[in-house]
Amino acid sequence: MALLPRLRQLMRRQRSTSRVGTRRPSETRRYGDTVHEDALRSMLHDDPNDARAFDALAELVRRRAAEPSTEDPLTAPEEEADRQQEADLAVWSLAEELAGHPKAWRPLLELGRLSVAEDPEGASRRFATAAARERSGAALAESLQVLRDAGMPVEALGLGIGHWRVREQTPEVGRQLVLAALEAERVHEAKQHLQTLAEHSDDAAVAAMRPELEAAVAAAESAEATPGSPR
Repeated sequence: MALLPRLRQLMRRQRSTSRVGTRRPSETRRYGDTVHEDALRSMLHDDPNDARAFDALAELVRRRAAEPSTEDPLTAPEEEADRQQEADLAVWSLAEELAGHPKAWRPLLELGRLSVAEDPEGASRRFATAAARERSGAALAESLQVLRDAGMPVEALGLGIGHWRVREQTPEVGRQLVLAALEAERVHEAKQHLQTLAEHSDDAAVAAMRPELEAAVAAAESAEATPGSPR
């Protein structure tokens, strides 16, 4: 069963009123995991964008959800794909819980990453919200990378152009836009984004990424100029 339909089924069930930072009891939970989870939830209650705490808690709930069930010894072992889906659902639930914080953006990135294959429009909305909440451009750059990895460079361009503030945000956003434009076969647009990067105040960071980007643009221009070359 696909992730999003499964989530819709789960959402129709009676939901707990638990809040971020509260303990979720489990008969099979190890005491050490419980203490660790409570500590991580407390950290994320204070800062839902704490990358180390989020990754650690996501790994904890993912590992627990992926553990084979031992309730019925006569039941056939779960398929690996089913365990992976249960793990994704657990992380989705965690990210959805944390995303309710008005300043949360990292959980929105995780929701977007988990849903981009099945719900690209919904993922793009989550990425846009994350980009609007996070001022440095880190969330935007990561969102563009996820969209590019999903084979959606045009969507990455739309998101990036709508949110990029070149003088205020990490130059990595510009790098992602140049690469997205090349993947979308918009070489002229890639050159424009590369030119815009020169306006960034971090000359050293821009200089470090220029050789890679200039080489990629030059290769794309060469391919365009060669008759019969693949586009």
